[in-house]
Amino acid sequence: MTVLLILPLLVPFTLPALARRALDRLAPAAALWVITAAAVALAGCALTALGAFLLAGLLRLPFFASLGELIRPLHTLSDRYALPLSALAAGALAVWAGTGTRWVLRQARAFRAARTEAGQRPAAGDLCVVESPVPDAYALPGRPHRIVVTTGMLRSLDGPEREALFAHERAHNRGGHHYFLAAAELAAHCHPALRRVRAEVRLAVERVADEAAARTVGDRRLTARAIARAALAGQYRGTVRPAFVSGAASGPVPRRVAALLAAPRGRRRAGSGFAALLVACAVLSCAASATGMADLHHRVEVAQGEARR
Repeated sequence: MTVLLILPLLVPFTLPALARRALDRLAPAAALWVITAAAVALAGCALTALGAFLLAGLLRLPFFASLGELIRPLHTLSDRYALPLSALAAGALAVWAGTGTRWVLRQARAFRAARTEAGQRPAAGDLCVVESPVPDAYALPGRPHRIVVTTGMLRSLDGPEREALFAHERAHNRGGHHYFLAAAELAAHCHPALRRVRAEVRLAVERVADEAAARTVGDRRLTARAIARAALAGQYRGTVRPAFVSGAASGPVPRRVAALLAAPRGRRRAGSGFAALLVACAVLSCAASATGMADLHHRVEVAQGEARR
């Protein structure tokens, strides 16, 4: 059981490097889905493994053993390892639950504030213009979706660049990209190795919107120029917005501009190997955690006298 449940805690350390290479070689939309799904799966498996270690340690204590109706000793790990591992698992789960809860509450407050501000402004369709000298623009999810842009940002771009910017933000709302960003943030609170995956998910989100904007305006160079000018104007952004909303100036802008200006090349086949590795990591972690939990369940049944070894 020990080896099986340690695997879900180690596999996430392979994800950042694999995600970075998959994003370089896969189509942006495919990379976004596979990286986010792998991060969420690995986070869930890590929590499952920690929960199993915590349960195995607690059932060694007389009080919890009586609650579990154990009539025999639970044979998992020796007492030398079971209780320390259980204590470490309890500490990790408490820390991650605390930080995750604080993040959710903080983002909920920021989202309500952003929606309230957008609701107080006159809107032209889905476009909401905020009077502010600070250049900023972002896609605000909700009902209805909004594209929030400041007057400072509008002054920084010419007419065609504004259209490219709006197309970029509309692609975020149309694609539900806030769900991917929120999932990546929550996964990062479940395992320290997954914190570095957040940047790759954000870059993938922006690359998907970049490509959609380029198709809408029909000019990749114009889209690249609009993104570069928006990022340059908004580098000292002072507005407050939720971490799970997307903006044209987010992510590593030089990489995004270079991707738009680069000549299209076949990358799907080259990236399929890294996508397969990401899927394999998720499958391995899920299989290990499921098998470990099944083994623990069987051992508990043996200790309850309901099953044989």
